Amino acid sequence: MSGGGSLRPAPPARGDAERGRDHDATGGATLAPHDQAQLEAGEHAHPHRVLGPHPARMDGVAGVVVRAFHPDATRVEAVLADGEAIALDPVGRAGLFAAFLPGRRLPLGYRLRFRLPAGTAGERGDPYRFPPTVEESDLRLFAEGSHRRLWEHLGAHPRRLDGEDGVAFAVWAPHARRVSVVGEFCDWDGRLLPMRRLEDTGVFELFVPGVAPGALYKYEILTRERTRRLKTDPFALAMECPPGTAARVARSDTYRWSDQAWLEARARRDATREPMIVYEVHAGSWARVEEEGDRPLTYRELAPRLVAHARRFGFTHIELMPVMEHPFGGSWGYQVTGYYAPTARFGSPDDLRFLVDTCHRAGIGVILDWVPAHFPRDEFALARFDGRALFEHEDPRRGEHREWDTLIFNYERPEVVNFLLASALYWLDAFHADGLRIDAVASLLYLDYGREGDDWLPNRDGGRENLEAVAFLRTLTEAARELHPGSVTIAEESTAWPGVTHPVGEGGLGFTFKWNMGWTHDALRYFARDPRERGRHHDELTFAMMYEHSERFVNALSHDEVARGQGSLLARMPGDLRAKLANLRLLLTYQYTRPGKKLLFMGMELAPPDEWNHDASLDWRLADDPPRRGLARFLADLGGLYHASPCLWRGDPDRASFHWIDCADRENAVISYLRRHGDDQLVVVLNLGPATLASYRIGLPCPGTWIERLCSDDERYGGSGHPDSQRIVAEAVPLHGQAHSAPLRIAALTALVLAPERR
Repeated sequence: MSGGGSLRPAPPARGDAERGRDHDATGGATLAPHDQAQLEAGEHAHPHRVLGPHPARMDGVAGVVVRAFHPDATRVEAVLADGEAIALDPVGRAGLFAAFLPGRRLPLGYRLRFRLPAGTAGERGDPYRFPPTVEESDLRLFAEGSHRRLWEHLGAHPRRLDGEDGVAFAVWAPHARRVSVVGEFCDWDGRLLPMRRLEDTGVFELFVPGVAPGALYKYEILTRERTRRLKTDPFALAMECPPGTAARVARSDTYRWSDQAWLEARARRDATREPMIVYEVHAGSWARVEEEGDRPLTYRELAPRLVAHARRFGFTHIELMPVMEHPFGGSWGYQVTGYYAPTARFGSPDDLRFLVDTCHRAGIGVILDWVPAHFPRDEFALARFDGRALFEHEDPRRGEHREWDTLIFNYERPEVVNFLLASALYWLDAFHADGLRIDAVASLLYLDYGREGDDWLPNRDGGRENLEAVAFLRTLTEAARELHPGSVTIAEESTAWPGVTHPVGEGGLGFTFKWNMGWTHDALRYFARDPRERGRHHDELTFAMMYEHSERFVNALSHDEVARGQGSLLARMPGDLRAKLANLRLLLTYQYTRPGKKLLFMGMELAPPDEWNHDASLDWRLADDPPRRGLARFLADLGGLYHASPCLWRGDPDRASFHWIDCADRENAVISYLRRHGDDQLVVVLNLGPATLASYRIGLPCPGTWIERLCSDDERYGGSGHPDSQRIVAEAVPLHGQAHSAPLRIAALTALVLAPERR
């Protein structure tokens, strides 16, 4: 029976297949005028109240009314589980069909069969017969900003409900009048699959039968102003390859990991007292396949080559510049549009998992760059997501980053904070990342960062600190430490904000490490100087030790140093090629032997003459150049020395691990220092000047014979090779505050590393 009067349905018992559904709509075949008008206008935010199966009573007979909506259909049938096909009659003018099924009860299984004007037919399950797929407890945690596994509930997730395979979609759009999921499965028609608004949470959800992993989709959002916006899912776990911008349905449970032993061992280690040499990599330009249109390597192609390369040089970690999806390659990944989706440029999410797994099996950790400070203005992504400021702050003095022309997250909204928190935890959880390097932390900490005059709003106390962002960072570092033992969080932070790496309980931000950007700036400025002038600028090299133990640092020579017109590091060194390479060896020795963890940007081992080009491969032909082969050999040996010497890393957090021997010899431009941990000790002497010193006396901490562990002027490295490896006998001649000393020969622009001979 169809047509008939509108009778209110009897409410179903809680706990059945209709659990959680609203039932305040009419139960007959017809609808209240406002419901029908909203459906026809594509504005209904609660389609489950009127579409799908509802208990009803007509002419004293109990049953179920089934309603379906398809504005282009000429005929609709409900095909029941027993094969019976029941025609649904048109109701009104534009696409609503309904039928009353006497004697039927809920739950009712059926599929809808549509016939379209061209004579084509299609059949699918009815999305409007399923209960909500997001639990009230998850919505509550999201509203509080504290859901630590949010990616499992919002986004697109393949599921099997009541015998039907499909995808559960859920998105946050509190200002929207209506949200529809669109994709290949509905010809991108926003009229066909409007989603259910879950009360006052601002979350819209819909289970769509028949959609499979791999399907592309977006959300069509009708704003309060009745404009339509086509948006990519902020919680998408995969996206199509740029320049495409659609989200892709993905599974997160298909990869079989083989790194359990690695994760268990990591949890037992203290990263602050372990060796750490990080190799920073831009996946799109590390190596390319020239014979195939100069395409980048895929994640799976990168894995074995990158691991072998890292092992050769003793790198303990590979840090990937952002692999989160981003539309513009020239942003290097730092303008993210897919906070849960690895970029499809290099393969699938499981391909990235393979890369991480391969690294772990080889004993190499993986750190991911992650960007919670800002996001781009691209129309398809987060900007004014539901027609109004949502992820960003409404006031441009808080919501716009002037320097980068991007938008700043609104850390005052719990849901936005939860979006970011869960994103960070997702990469640690789903991809087994060993750490996150947090980009642009300074811009999170200060409300006036990059702003002039009155172009900023003070905090509630009248200050410039972004209190909500600070609270977010503390929550993040604590959650990462608790949920993923042994993982690290690294702050790229360039100011004097106190306690970046101090425990949250002591008022700090809780990061494991902070990039020592002051050291980077000062060291590179010093090494760019003419060696004849360096003695007058010793403070540029030594000042960093004044604050060394205020934080736990990473000494980084990163991509920032070889881009934006700065040239390569080689080009910034003074002199001819031989002198430039000698200076590079000297700089690297200083970096590796001073306190703090180490980071090198890819290509450093090749000493390229030009700055990094993100659109091209590293020039691997340089590896065959004899002088550069010497630099690569030196870097490998330096890495070996670092690993074999606990005094260079075990005591990094301790002041006693470093002691100046002499940092005041400005005349010769020589500095020397002692690294010590327990019985392991090394003396490092750096001749930063232009003259060879034939008999340079250096203070030593103990008597006996000292042997040369490393000389950067060795002939194998491209140096002069004179003299041969030295053995030095410490004499009872006090010098430099030491009870003993010895003369040594040290060539110009040379680093010597000495160790007491063990008997």
